[in-house]
Amino acid sequence: MSLGIQKLATDVEEVGDEDPGFKPLTPEEARAWRQSHRHVSIGWVVALQAVAAVLVGVCAAWVSGSRVVGWSAFYGGMSVVLPSAIMAIGVTSGRLAQMLSAFPVGSLGSVVFWEGVKILLAVLMLSVAPFVVRDLSWLALLAGLVVVLKVYWLAFLLLSRGSNN
Repeated sequence: MSLGIQKLATDVEEVGDEDPGFKPLTPEEARAWRQSHRHVSIGWVVALQAVAAVLVGVCAAWVSGSRVVGWSAFYGGMSVVLPSAIMAIGVTSGRLAQMLSAFPVGSLGSVVFWEGVKILLAVLMLSVAPFVVRDLSWLALLAGLVVVLKVYWLAFLLLSRGSNN
């Protein structure tokens, strides 16, 4: 046995299986925790992001008096919404996602893969923005992007409040 493997085996033996500060929940405690914490659907979060993209586009057009600014802000918001929707579908749907979810490493791998797809799609959408929106306002696009990104956390906060009852 090599020195590195021997050291690893010794470290594992010293750590043991249980952390003294960790106490697993009993089935009753786990059931009570699940009932007191609402499950948040990623579909609702993406839907709220889409609503925010529309609202930021309308507000930007109204405040500036320019349709181009409104479209730019809307496109910036949609460059967050569409990649998020594709990631949500990829992670939660399909046979591959179901098979991978049986294993923690598979679930993590799926999330990492779809996060990469999401980032690439967002970069692609931002790259083609000047060709999609005529006379693009980069400031409005950035504002729409930031607003919709912030709605992600606000949506989780609002949707996770309350209980399952």
